[in-house]
Amino acid sequence: MTTIEQHIDPILISILEKVSDPEIPVLSIMDMGVVRSAIIENDLVKVQITPTYSGCPAMDVIGDDIKAALKIAGYNSEIELILAPAWTTDWITPRGRKALEDYGIAAPLSEEADKDALLGNKKIVKCTNCGSTNTRLVSQFGSTACKAQFQCDDCQEPFDYFKCLK
Repeated sequence: MTTIEQHIDPILISILEKVSDPEIPVLSIMDMGVVRSAIIENDLVKVQITPTYSGCPAMDVIGDDIKAALKIAGYNSEIELILAPAWTTDWITPRGRKALEDYGIAAPLSEEADKDALLGNKKIVKCTNCGSTNTRLVSQFGSTACKAQFQCDDCQEPFDYFKCLK
C-alpha cells in the first residue's frame, strides 16, 4: 500500500477527523486520504486537499465543510486544491477501509484484482452482507462514478464496490 505524504498540524487532526466525506458519510476526509496538508500560519489555517478523481463534485462541499469545522474551532482558513500527485485508493486508511465494509461498500482491491473483478474474469469481490466471493458485476457504475454495482449470488443482495483508483 502506498502512503500519502501529509503535513498536518497535530492540533488540527481531531477537527479534520470530524469532517465526513459527503458521499460516504461514515468516512472522514482523513480516512479518505484527501487532506494533504493542514498548517497554521499567522492565525490562518491553510489546508491542501486532493480530489478523489478529476472533477469530483464533492470537493466544493468538502472545502466548505472544512472551513465550517475550522471556523467553529476558532480558525479562519483557506483551502487549496492539489492535483498532483493524483489521489489513489491506497490512501484510504485501514480504519476507512473497515468503515466502508461496515457501511456495505466493498473496499477497493489491488489494481490487478480490480481489473479482473470489473472485467468479470474472477469472482473476488467479497459480499458486504454475507462475506461470499460468489459475486458478480451488475454495472460498472454504482451510486457514484467511483463505485461499481455488484450482487451476491449466494444471498442475492446488491452492494457497491469502491473501485481501485491509481
